[in-house]
Amino acid sequence: MSKKTADITRPADLQRHDRGTGPVRSQRPVYQDFLPPCNNACPAGENIQAWLDLVQAGRYQQAWQVLMKDNPLPAVHGRVCYHPCESQCNREQLDGAVSIHAVERFLGDLALSEDWRIEPDAPESGKRVLIIGAGPSGLSAAYHLARLGHKVVIHEAGPVAGGMMHFGIPAYRLPRRELEREIERIEALGVDIVLNRKVDNLLADKQEGRFDAVFVAVGAHLSKRIDIPARDASKMLDAVAFLRQASSGNAPKLGRRVAIYGGGNTAMDAARTAKRLGAEEALIIYRRDREHMPAHSFEADEAIEEGVKINWLRTIKEIDEGSLKVEVMELDQHGRPQPTGRYETLEADALIMAVGQDTDTSFLRDVPGIEFKSDGTVIVDSGMQTGVAGIFAGGDMVPSERTVTVAVGHGKKAARHIDAWLRGERYCPPPKHDLIDYRQLHIWYHTDAEQKAQGHLPLPLRSESFDEIVAGLSPADATFEAQRCFSCGNCFECDGCYGACPENAIIKLGPGKRYRYDYELCTGCAVCYEQCPCHAIDMVPEKEV
Repeated sequence: MSKKTADITRPADLQRHDRGTGPVRSQRPVYQDFLPPCNNACPAGENIQAWLDLVQAGRYQQAWQVLMKDNPLPAVHGRVCYHPCESQCNREQLDGAVSIHAVERFLGDLALSEDWRIEPDAPESGKRVLIIGAGPSGLSAAYHLARLGHKVVIHEAGPVAGGMMHFGIPAYRLPRRELEREIERIEALGVDIVLNRKVDNLLADKQEGRFDAVFVAVGAHLSKRIDIPARDASKMLDAVAFLRQASSGNAPKLGRRVAIYGGGNTAMDAARTAKRLGAEEALIIYRRDREHMPAHSFEADEAIEEGVKINWLRTIKEIDEGSLKVEVMELDQHGRPQPTGRYETLEADALIMAVGQDTDTSFLRDVPGIEFKSDGTVIVDSGMQTGVAGIFAGGDMVPSERTVTVAVGHGKKAARHIDAWLRGERYCPPPKHDLIDYRQLHIWYHTDAEQKAQGHLPLPLRSESFDEIVAGLSPADATFEAQRCFSCGNCFECDGCYGACPENAIIKLGPGKRYRYDYELCTGCAVCYEQCPCHAIDMVPEKEV
């Protein structure tokens, strides 16, 4: 009997009942987009899953363009970001996270080699914005504001742009040429960077330059001070100044044995830099244990590989000529270090202090309406605006985690709010989709595919120069790495639902257009939902439709 004959001879209500559709179906499948954990974890707000998808297809320039909508410094971030996206990657629970930072670096380096450029997204607005500080936050804000059509001028107190990316991150982690070229691309959008231009009177500069808004992003360049009795203070250096001098080629003489006080990433960089400058011994002294150190674990691993020694649970009590008196500490039940009264003497020709940085916001104290926290950081609202209309702030000078990626995210966020403010509006970010986790995925079609490793400079050669340690991925490896992405929570048109549906209720809409359901045929059996590898299908009760 043909289907057409069956339709004529059987009552309509019986046909629907046999199919389980209509009032009998208690739930129906719907296509939905969810939020992948990598996107959610990125401080710069990158649409990581989207550009990974384009890399999978070999569409590298388009992938770079998507990445650049959120982050103007991919070659930098692919090297220095601590990639929190990867620690949240759902593939970590199978065979290792997708090496997102390595693929980002691949796109960033490829863009530089091919001289890809970005054009403004909007015509000239006639509005002028002053940015104070050419570090990651200031550069990011300048880039996004320029793309939005505004004229941007950056006043930078230092002799070069880049802030702590240039002066605080050693060249073995961030080669200067890649940094300089990404900054040049920002300038090519029409951003003017005025070097050696320290701002002492913000309101006067704003008025004289006829600026409509200001974004302040001066960073944290002042080393924190702690009181340690010292007979020879000349032997004490602060880590920020030391790294700046080393970057400029004017490093001080350290002697054979160098001690570094602190347990953060700056301490690790200072110790590794001291070794490269000829110190026979670099010893890090930290008052807590490794579990509680602020430095990222891989930073400590690399420092130890290069011969840096670390004395955990020690605090410096006194500095004498050629030696340090340290007290042994013990952690209490809360993980806080407590003195023991036991002391040791360590030999050191110089001591580098790496106990944290502060920001110099003193030039803002005379601006009525700007408020500060007790540590000197500036208080801003959810739109990065200070207590003064039209004056915004971000990066290390506002309360937040201090990383390059966080600072770049601040710059983008501030730019969006500044753009809206200049138009007499308020920027409202779109709502986020629900987060997807590993338990919701159906990874039946995936096989183990280990992460592609990046090459490293051989260990014996590292201490001989500031040459970059980590190499980039080849196009084949970058593409393979992108293909490891699960596309968590978002349909990638694998045709699994289309092939699994027993009722032929799924209609393909063409490449890039996904699918739709024919609910007259759908029985609500949930086979499509159960096989969807990325959980881009949800089952909803009929009463909610």
